[in-house]
Amino acid sequence: MIELLTAHTAELDGTTLDEARALLFTVFGDEMTEGDWEHALGGVHAMVREGGVLIGHAAVVQRRLLHGGRSLRAAYVEGVAVRADRQGRRHGAALMDAVERVIRGAYDLGALGSSEEAVGFYARRGWQRWRGPLAAMTPRGMTPTRDEEGWVFVLPGAAPLDLAGLLTCDWRDGDLW
Repeated sequence: MIELLTAHTAELDGTTLDEARALLFTVFGDEMTEGDWEHALGGVHAMVREGGVLIGHAAVVQRRLLHGGRSLRAAYVEGVAVRADRQGRRHGAALMDAVERVIRGAYDLGALGSSEEAVGFYARRGWQRWRGPLAAMTPRGMTPTRDEEGWVFVLPGAAPLDLAGLLTCDWRDGDLW
């Protein structure tokens, strides 16, 4: 039996969080860091279980993005993963359906940093590649994040967006996008 659950981090017990963390480290291997796990906490998690076993995870956390002279309430998507032996069965789509409901119901826009493998998946769902320059508001001031350009996608909401304009994220430890 397949079960989809959504819950805030505060509603999840330690065992469930440990399962989600282990899943992400298994799926992403050496690319996953403790900082990446930390970025997935403090928001809403979508999780897919099959026969009681966690096989998929996605999270959406609030961040502030600056664009067009405005501070936007952004739903930033983190930790999207489906166990390798369960991929291609629409579990990722179910996770994103849940996450996108949260985004559309409570945020100015959605945003995420994509891997090369997931670009087509997000594009097919209506996420749009940010074409303009990217930056981060750091302790040293606004700093360009050129290495991330081409990998950030947005799901437009009520806020007007110029996809060729500057998009700046708030500061956090580890990967900024």
